[in-house]
Amino acid sequence: MSMYINEFIRKVSVEEFAKYIDNTILKPDASIDIVKKYIDDTLKYGFQCLVVNPYYVSLVRELSGGRVRIGTVVGFPLGACKTETKVYEAKKAIEDGVSEIDMVMNISAFKSGYLDYVVNDIKAVVDEAKSYGDIVVKVIIETGLLSDEEKVKAVELVVKAGADYVKTSTGFIAGGATVHDVRLLYNTAKGRVKVKASGGIRHVEDAITLILAGADRIGTSTGTRIIEEFIALRNKLYKE
Repeated sequence: MSMYINEFIRKVSVEEFAKYIDNTILKPDASIDIVKKYIDDTLKYGFQCLVVNPYYVSLVRELSGGRVRIGTVVGFPLGACKTETKVYEAKKAIEDGVSEIDMVMNISAFKSGYLDYVVNDIKAVVDEAKSYGDIVVKVIIETGLLSDEEKVKAVELVVKAGADYVKTSTGFIAGGATVHDVRLLYNTAKGRVKVKASGGIRHVEDAITLILAGADRIGTSTGTRIIEEFIALRNKLYKE
């Protein structure tokens, strides 16, 4: 483990580290019992957000007694539905109780060069979300399908559309977050939007490395494992 990771673990409290994590359960076969476990773990560790499929938003709000900050996905996982559909998904999710929306960019339109469409597609969801107040909107660009030049261009479109975050991946299609991609998105964004790393992040060293590369948020289905590894390492370091 690198000295930079050790320094991070010494410097950042468990509570602070938990706020980097979007505890995420989007698997199509996730039962209600699994979702309940994610609710319990989110409450136990104080994760920033619990991200679930739209079907579960109302139930999470009810079961958690409103104590969990909820996120959901829009246009997931392909991003290829109509803008009107994305806007309705966002509207319904907010009315059901979400505070954060992770929407998928229309990758096909982007690849076709229809950049105005892509911006307007994102902006329509952002405008709908912001009409309800301070709803956070993250835009998934699916970095595994893009060249570096396209990643830079996608960040500029996300900024132009007024979103809050650019996010690497759905985790369902073309690989996950890499240090290279996070650093590229971070350097391109220049503070105009934040970066969320998602996809394939399963251990604490991976999460911290991506945070050090520029990620403000980590999306993972193994948030509980990651924070328990963080606690174990922190305890070990403080005993040395």
